[in-house]
Amino acid sequence: MNILVILIPMALAMGALGLGAFLWSLKTRQFEDIEGASWRVILDDDDLPDDAKR
Repeated sequence: MNILVILIPMALAMGALGLGAFLWSLKTRQFEDIEGASWRVILDDDDLPDDAKR
């Protein structure tokens, strides 16, 4: 039973850390362009001129 005194606060702290990381990612707009990454994999950049590649 004494281990619960350590494990419960540790679990709550890790949950708060995960929630904080998720809220930070929303604030910095990490999830703004969800479909863009999937299209970048499919598109072939070899046909684009050099100034259009970034």
